[in-house]
Amino acid sequence: MTKKFSITDRLNSFKYALKGLKLFFKTQHNAWIHLAAFLLIVVSGYYFKLNKMEWVAILLVIGFVFTAEVINTSIEFLTDHVSPAKHEQAGKVKDLAAAAVLIAAITALLIGALIFIPKMFF
Repeated sequence: MTKKFSITDRLNSFKYALKGLKLFFKTQHNAWIHLAAFLLIVVSGYYFKLNKMEWVAILLVIGFVFTAEVINTSIEFLTDHVSPAKHEQAGKVKDLAAAAVLIAAITALLIGALIFIPKMFF
């Protein structure tokens, strides 16, 4: 049975999402590193006067990194819950989730380099 649309339920979904962001920044040191990098990139973007498409690329990869980090954190929490003891498969799951963050961060770094290096040196 499909549940009827509810404004209250939609508003609650935002409340839960904000609760998740609060948990993310409260428990994850990497969240603060990513936030510092984000602020540095935004300031640099204004300084170097990025055009709209450069901003689109930068904001997409920043969102990509934060999304990967939040998903990684979720997977780590869930894995720790279902497998509190060390387990080889649980370790593989956590390693793969961390690899996703690494891929996102490397992608962001490469796109940032493509945008900022020419502005800094040429």
